[in-house]
Amino acid sequence: MPDDVLADLRAAAGGDRARPGGAGDAVAGVQPRYVAAPGSTEEATALLRVAAARHLAVVVTGAGTRQDWAGPPQRLDLLLHTGRLTGVVEHAAGDLIVVVRAGTAMVDLQAKLAPAGQQLALDTPLPPGAAATIGGVVATNASGPRRMRYGTVRDLLIGITVVRPDGVVARAGGKVVKNVAGYDLGKLFTGAYGTLGLVTECAFRLHPLPAARTFLTRRTADAAGTGRLAAAVLASQLVPSALEVDAAPDGGTEIAVLLEGTARGVRERAAAGVALLGGATAADEPPHWWSSYPWRPGDVGLKLTTVLSGVPRLLAAVGKAARRHRVPLAVRGSAGTGVLYGGLPAATAPELAARIVTELRAEAGTAGGHLVVLTAPPAVRERIDLWGPVEGLDLMRRVKAQFDPEARFAPGRFVGGI
Repeated sequence: MPDDVLADLRAAAGGDRARPGGAGDAVAGVQPRYVAAPGSTEEATALLRVAAARHLAVVVTGAGTRQDWAGPPQRLDLLLHTGRLTGVVEHAAGDLIVVVRAGTAMVDLQAKLAPAGQQLALDTPLPPGAAATIGGVVATNASGPRRMRYGTVRDLLIGITVVRPDGVVARAGGKVVKNVAGYDLGKLFTGAYGTLGLVTECAFRLHPLPAARTFLTRRTADAAGTGRLAAAVLASQLVPSALEVDAAPDGGTEIAVLLEGTARGVRERAAAGVALLGGATAADEPPHWWSSYPWRPGDVGLKLTTVLSGVPRLLAAVGKAARRHRVPLAVRGSAGTGVLYGGLPAATAPELAARIVTELRAEAGTAGGHLVVLTAPPAVRERIDLWGPVEGLDLMRRVKAQFDPEARFAPGRFVGGI
C-alpha cells in the first residue's frame, strides 16, 4: 500500500532525503516512523508544513552526542536530521561575527575561523572523538570550562533563524533590530531541548584566538583545600579563563587553572599562579580530564549547580555520599562558576542511584543551586524526576503553548513533560 505521508515528505525534501525510520534512528529508545534531512531552511519549512498537516510528532537530531539527555519522546513520527544543514553562511571577520548553519560540527566551525585568528569561545565537554553540532550545543545550552571568561551559549548567540512547528520561519537578533513577536528567540531556544521548533542558522559573537595559554594544576587533599585554592585564585590578579576541579572516586582531587593572553602576560601570570597555588605544575596542555564529563555512555550523568561559595560544600557532600553508599561517584566542573558534573556507574542499583540523586539534590538546593539528571539508564529514569522542582514552570508551559499548541515538537522531552 502506498505511504502517502512518506510521499509528501519526499516531495518536500526531495527524493531519498526522506525515508522510513529504523531501529538505528531511535531517540532514547523510541523509533521514528520517518526520517528526513532538509538541506536548507526552505526545505525544513516544507517538511514541517507536511508534519503540521499530518499531525506528526517531531524530534530534531544532529550528531546525536547528547541524544540520550532528557526524557524519551512521548511519541515520535518524524526525526529531522540536520546533517545537510551545514556550512558557514557569513563570516564578518572585522566585526567578529559568524553566521553558521545548525548542523555544522563545532570542530569544523573552529577550523574555518582559525585562519582569521578567531574562535567561537565554546568548549563543550564531550567524549573523545565526538563532534557536537551547533544546533545541539544551542538546544542543550552546553558550555565548557571557559564559560567563566567568555560566557555561555546564551551570551555568545546574537541571532537565530528557526522554523516554527507550523512551518513558519522566524528570525531574531543579528542584523534584525527586533523580532515582531517580542520574544528573545535566541534565549528561548537555547536550552529548550528542541521543544519549541527547529533551529536552522545561528549568529555568534566571536573572540580572537589567544597568542598563548598555560594550564596550572595542583593536587589537593580534600574539598576544603580545593575551596581555599579556588578562593585565592578568584581573589587574585591572575584573571583565569577557567578554574576547574576534578574529584575522582578514589578521593584524589585536582584543581586546574587556564591562563590565556599574550605570551609575556601568560608567562608572568603563570609564575604568580605557581607561587599562589603553592607549587602548581605549569603545562601547555590541559590535564587528561579537562572539558570532559565524569561518566561513560550508559552511566548516570548529573549536573549540579551552586553559588561560588558553595562549591567546597557541594564537593564535600558528593564525597560523603560516595563513602556512605560505597559507590564510585566522580565529580568535576567549574569552581569559577559553580557548575559541576557528577557521574555514577551504570551498574549502580536503580534504587540506590535514585536515593543518591535525592540526597544530592537537597544538598545542591541548600547550597543555592540545583541538580538535574542529564542522562541515566531507563531503570533509573523510572524512579526519579530528571529535572526536579523548577521555578517558572507555568510560564514555560505557556511559552510552549504559544510556539507549539499541539505539543508535537519533542513531546515529553523537557522539564514538566513539556
